[in-house]
Amino acid sequence: MSAADSMPGSVPRRVGHPDLPGHPDPSDHPDAVRVFVPRDSAARSVGADEVAEELLRVASTAGRDIDIVRNGSRGMLWLEPLVEVVTPQGRVAYGPVAPQDAASLVSSGALEGREHPLLLGAPEDAAFLAGQKRLTFARVGLVDPLSPEDYIATGGLVGLERALEMQRSQIVDEVVASGLRGRGGAGFPTGIKWRTVLDAPGDVKFVCCNADEGDSGTYADRMLMEGDPFLLVEAMVIAGIAVGAAEGYLYIRSEYPGAIETMQAAITIAYGNGWLGDSVLGTRNAFDLHVRVGAGAYICGEETAMLESIEGRRGVIRAKPPLPALQGLFGCPTIVNNVLSLAAVPSILTAGAAAYSEIGVGTSRGTQVFQLAGNVRYGGIVEVPFGVTLGDLVWGYGGGSASGRPVRAVQVGGPLGAYIPADRFDTPMDYETLASVGAMLGHGGVVVFDDTVDMGRQARFAMEFCATESCGKCTPCRLGSVRGVEVIDRILAGDDREVNLALLDELCETMTDASLCAMGGLTPMPVRSILAHFPEDLARGDVRPGTVPLPESFR
Repeated sequence: MSAADSMPGSVPRRVGHPDLPGHPDPSDHPDAVRVFVPRDSAARSVGADEVAEELLRVASTAGRDIDIVRNGSRGMLWLEPLVEVVTPQGRVAYGPVAPQDAASLVSSGALEGREHPLLLGAPEDAAFLAGQKRLTFARVGLVDPLSPEDYIATGGLVGLERALEMQRSQIVDEVVASGLRGRGGAGFPTGIKWRTVLDAPGDVKFVCCNADEGDSGTYADRMLMEGDPFLLVEAMVIAGIAVGAAEGYLYIRSEYPGAIETMQAAITIAYGNGWLGDSVLGTRNAFDLHVRVGAGAYICGEETAMLESIEGRRGVIRAKPPLPALQGLFGCPTIVNNVLSLAAVPSILTAGAAAYSEIGVGTSRGTQVFQLAGNVRYGGIVEVPFGVTLGDLVWGYGGGSASGRPVRAVQVGGPLGAYIPADRFDTPMDYETLASVGAMLGHGGVVVFDDTVDMGRQARFAMEFCATESCGKCTPCRLGSVRGVEVIDRILAGDDREVNLALLDELCETMTDASLCAMGGLTPMPVRSILAHFPEDLARGDVRPGTVPLPESFR
């Protein structure tokens, strides 16, 4: 049934939270002070659960009624656990809060937003947040992630309701016109991929979201799933309506138990509210959504390896063509997008393609979610329009190195991304400019290194990582990475350096041109960037070589 034949029905109220800690129904305590304590994994890792429990205990002892809301993180990770109190004047933040701070917070009047040594003021006034333009992360940290009321009150479902009033081709045209490109690495136009699936023959089609976020220094997918899961649900339903798919799969890495739990809870709530199932929002459109958990293989970040895993097989890449858009999951036409690509769609449908395409530079439209990590003072999420410079991210938002030493390099785009030296930090962060300097945007990870880093060891790590994580299907990746480690070891040891440098260059060329997927094809990128910008670290000849045994499965 065409979407044009369906009209959105009324949006039901929520059916209530599932049995998750920290998610009470606020209607049970209408006069309680609302206190937000993140349930984001980063916040929990530094004691957010204990902070929430102690605040409840101390408040109860003091005769104060509080409603603890376990929200997503604002993304200022150095301030976690960040506690926010809702006052008549607005939300007031305190942080970082330890369990032993709960008593003084309550006794000093923090529940009314009063002074305390940990007082930070209004979160939105923080310089780190004030300079951002949050579209994808607009709701994260502001709402109860599992409250349908909160989601609807902050603009949720508007994009889906508009999509239900449009022809399928009109939805796809809107995504094409927005200029949205894949946020997972390749930067392929999202709308073109959708159009291919829409036009592909077949009665059965699928939508697959790849949340196997394995790049070092990246965590935006996890934070979005934990902090605004309904956004991803809405996005996948829109994608299904757009191409005529009635079923979707969300593939999450096993290392994300919090995201898995939150997404499963959100999907249950969405079914209960009529956002999923046989009649989406009371229309004749159907969409079912399933969570599939990966087994920890980095290679499943590649779309065809992910499809193999969903189908119940070992995560090994498929040769292309055929493209997944034509023969994907179970041999059917399939949309495969990552979390951030899909999560941009509801805002595009809500405000229109023109509004989204006005943001950014060149053919890099909209906003990009950057993740600051590594040796950086202020690590966290930065969502800004494309075109921001690397220096603005590292020094403006990140505050330089956490060690206080000079920043020497940044790796952009995960473990297969290039290392960019500090004298190139005026480089704008967009697809075309980064490609022109031999780098890539990838998933938006920005990992900072100070001047103590050994770039020779980083070059070796790139090859070692590929040797460990290769699926083993193609020879350039499977064996080239092992030979790469051996060659770099000889270079670092000072053995026939010029000969081995030439051999390394040939090996990188072979891996780039002949590997079946980006695992082997991009492994040379960090190595070549080190050869170009940090050759001195490969010239010392005073490093004892290491060894990487050939994996048993490759012998």
